[in-house]
Amino acid sequence: MRGDGQWGTIPGLVRWAAGRYTDVEAVVEGRTRISYGELGARVERAAAACMANGVEPGDRVAVWAPNSLDWMVAALGAVSAGAVLVPLNTRFKGAEAADVLKRSGARLLFVTGTFLGTSYVASLRRAAGEGPGEGPLPGLPELEQVVVLSEDAPVGFRTWKDFLASGEGLGAGEVRARAETVDGFWPSDIIFTSGTTGRPKGAVITHTQTLRAYEIWSDLAGLRRGDRYLIVNPFFHTFGYKAGVIACLMRGATMIPQPVFNVDTVLANVAKERVSVLPGPPTLHQSLLDHPSRDAYDLSALRLVVTGAAVVPLRLVERLRGELGVGTVLTAYGLSEASGIVTMCRRGDEPSVIASTSGRAIPGTEVKVVSGEGTALGPGSPGEVLVRGFNVMRGYYEDEAATAEVLTEDGWLRTGDVGVLDETGNLRITDRIKDMFIVGGFNAYPAEIEQLLGLHPDVADVAVIGVPDARLGEVGKAYVVRRAGALVTGEDLIAWARREMANYKVPRVVEFVGELPRNASGKVVKGELRVRGGFHPLG
Repeated sequence: MRGDGQWGTIPGLVRWAAGRYTDVEAVVEGRTRISYGELGARVERAAAACMANGVEPGDRVAVWAPNSLDWMVAALGAVSAGAVLVPLNTRFKGAEAADVLKRSGARLLFVTGTFLGTSYVASLRRAAGEGPGEGPLPGLPELEQVVVLSEDAPVGFRTWKDFLASGEGLGAGEVRARAETVDGFWPSDIIFTSGTTGRPKGAVITHTQTLRAYEIWSDLAGLRRGDRYLIVNPFFHTFGYKAGVIACLMRGATMIPQPVFNVDTVLANVAKERVSVLPGPPTLHQSLLDHPSRDAYDLSALRLVVTGAAVVPLRLVERLRGELGVGTVLTAYGLSEASGIVTMCRRGDEPSVIASTSGRAIPGTEVKVVSGEGTALGPGSPGEVLVRGFNVMRGYYEDEAATAEVLTEDGWLRTGDVGVLDETGNLRITDRIKDMFIVGGFNAYPAEIEQLLGLHPDVADVAVIGVPDARLGEVGKAYVVRRAGALVTGEDLIAWARREMANYKVPRVVEFVGELPRNASGKVVKGELRVRGGFHPLG
């Protein structure tokens, strides 16, 4: 086993945690409660089954399922057998999942049974049930086996119980010997981007990158043994798998996976399980703060919140601290191509810094902001954010052209995000380059406009896009979710905006909606809003 740090590899981390935190509660899922020692044993059993079914080091193994103990065991078991993990977005339709499975060349897939009323197996069969292959899905000839994480499975597929039983002929020594062969500089996973701005691409990240990044994350966040961590962020995303599962393994924190974001369930879990750590997108914390029955729940154990997005409402940090008494609230910024973490606030930063920026570059990395011509810009000037350091991906999996577009010859990753650095290196993300629109020659950044509109007392949620305009080229259109009981109209909101922001930033059109389309990571899917397109009468 070769790699940086005390663990070397993710299999090394799992075995170390099982020994270091043997009797500490590792996972709580409904009535199931297991210790770190038991988690380690389950992971070894899953690794044995992977080996017994022909998984070799470097093979890609996919997981398409919501947050659960079985997800953790299947994923960590595959990685312990030397496989490269390919987590699939739970919001994918069958064709999208089949596309990623095909492009990654996955040999084995772990898939949920029915989730949110959808049979994932049935949707895959529709998308890949015909083709030249002879396996369970002929349209995916490289996919040799599909294991359903439930007690029953259709003909041609295997149950989780049957799969685990198939590895019982392998001894612990063989499994550990395989784990010892894993090299820290091998890929540990291929994280496919969310696809909000185009076809998903697979960022290749190594064991050493993951371990170094999330040891830093754990240090900066102050995660500690005894913490009880509600993991609502989806495991297919770095925020869920790495800032969640990997970080907890490092610190001996208890993991409480939640498969779907539901504010009532979050409140119940926080109160019942004395949850102390609750990272997530701003919408999660906003909905928790605004819940009409919030005071009926004991949330006093909450001590650490880490959030991050293009828009973190300025008042959210103060509300978390003031209304819930959360001692540590931090903001951070990352993307899949940089191991999920680029900048992070530090404990002790002023509330104004935490509320208005995503913090400074993490140790071992550099961040700069450049113009469209690639010239480095000084503090206060918006431009594209570039990052360089140990956390930057090797490249997109088997996509040299896409890799060349984002990685410069001297190692800088072009993030596609627009940001501003302050005098002390704190980064404020203002938008995606692709989301920017031009109003009469002025660059308008939706995230900045959304942050301002979010200050209106009757606005619960908002997204802004650019729409065509005969005179100005483009103007802003705001999709707004009203707060419960609010009666604000489009005319009201536009009049308010004219008093609060430069004229070119003011949306010319407002459409009220029940909710904004978001992917499972909490990001607004602007493409869906653009499809709606066109002008609408004021609400």
